[in-house]
Amino acid sequence: MSQDFNAAWRAALADALGFVGGGVIGLLVGRALGWEFIGAPGWGMTQILGLLTILAGMGGCRWLLRRLLLGGKG
Repeated sequence: MSQDFNAAWRAALADALGFVGGGVIGLLVGRALGWEFIGAPGWGMTQILGLLTILAGMGGCRWLLRRLLLGGKG
């Protein structure tokens, strides 16, 4: 396997797992804090905070997995 392909599949794996896993983690953290986004109608402060926890979870988990899988180059 070439070095470029190895780095590319690791980056793709980190992106996929980071976005999906981080989104789920962010959703669960938001629900635990009472900030429901998925099941709540309308746009209030709790829905916006719930969305922000999902986005923060996605970005944070992606960043962490890229650091782990790419050796600090991500």
